[in-house]
Amino acid sequence: MHVITSLSEIKKQTAQLRSSGKTIGFVPTMGALHAGHLQLLQTAAEQNNVTVCSIFVNPTQFNNADDYRLYPRTLDEDARVLEAEQCDFLFAPTAAEMYPEATQLKFDFGPLEQVMEGKYRPGHFNGVATVVSKLFHLVNPHRAYFGQKDLQQYTILNQMVQDLNFDLEMVCHPIIREADGLAMSSRNRRLTAEQRAIAVHLYKALNLAAELLKTETIPQVKETVAGYLSQFTQIQLEYMEIVDVKTLQPLMQFNEQACTALCIAAHLGDIRLIDNIILT
Repeated sequence: MHVITSLSEIKKQTAQLRSSGKTIGFVPTMGALHAGHLQLLQTAAEQNNVTVCSIFVNPTQFNNADDYRLYPRTLDEDARVLEAEQCDFLFAPTAAEMYPEATQLKFDFGPLEQVMEGKYRPGHFNGVATVVSKLFHLVNPHRAYFGQKDLQQYTILNQMVQDLNFDLEMVCHPIIREADGLAMSSRNRRLTAEQRAIAVHLYKALNLAAELLKTETIPQVKETVAGYLSQFTQIQLEYMEIVDVKTLQPLMQFNEQACTALCIAAHLGDIRLIDNIILT
């Protein structure tokens, strides 16, 4: 596996790969890799000649300075995992490399970013779009792979790819879960044993909502879910939304024929977790 930290070097390497007719599958991450990331990498390897994984904890997408400071950084361990998975290139730039000067460009995704994550984390998706657009220009992949757990992120980045005519295919992979249903996340590493046992109730709340939608109105479902989670004092529910998958806009009525997403975000102490399920 080639480990690259230089922007000019990754551009040179991927340009050579493209000119030789190789297809490039790209998995952008912030490290602290888990089985969900590795599933993305395996899918990329199946669909392309070469795999590139980036690891960069992007400072511009964090609203909370402590969250950025405490985000798990396990580059050496991650590199060993990627090598065992036969990843071809690890791109691990520094913040000084990626942001030699403050970025002036601002992205505005309109209604897509005014709900859920965007509502509670203003500026977050500007930071995400900025760094991912940089990475797309540097790596120049044929396909880029993202997890469904960050559904709003995927939807917004897919819109960016369409609007800016990036020459690549976006691939969204289903959520990989622990045996008890908890969505895999790098932030799970920060959970205490007690918090970890409680965290699974976010997924249970989503399944409860899916069942209740068969007989109850959306406001009733949201109220019941909030009541269910209130019994766990460590869980501070931020939002539970029932939205249209494509527009991400909250639904007033549930339609079994439409593609609907049930999305949730909550804090366990100072750790923020998100999850979702899609009803088709």
